[in-house]
Amino acid sequence: MASARQLQGPCQTWPEDSAFIREVLDRIGDKWTVLIVSTLRSGPLRYTDLQASIPGISQRMLTQTLKQLERDGVLTRTAYAEVPPRVEYDLTKLGRSLMDAVMSLAAWAAAHHDEIATNRAASERLGVGRRRAAADAGVR
Repeated sequence: MASARQLQGPCQTWPEDSAFIREVLDRIGDKWTVLIVSTLRSGPLRYTDLQASIPGISQRMLTQTLKQLERDGVLTRTAYAEVPPRVEYDLTKLGRSLMDAVMSLAAWAAAHHDEIATNRAASERLGVGRRRAAADAGVR
């Protein structure tokens, strides 16, 4: 009779139904969330300033991510009754508590950018997995 497999990593300490934890990790680990949270670290920004500060983010993706972060309590949206209307986004206490993790992740990506780019180029040339093993062995 085979012995039961022992879980490794953080999942072993999570409750049986860990779907919610994975959902939260999906949200806070998303590239747009990381960029939005790190951009708001220095204070509140208007929507257009936030969009201009994050190259490549579409209006739809920015709006969707902001709504999800507001729903989760990571940031606040404040609408001012002015002409023209003004809306600002700012991190909550919960959002600021993410700052160290987000900035560490962004710093890691920046520090290892060249190495990862080199590895990707090598993978394009040589392949990965069985394809790379075959190339290494001189078999095509």
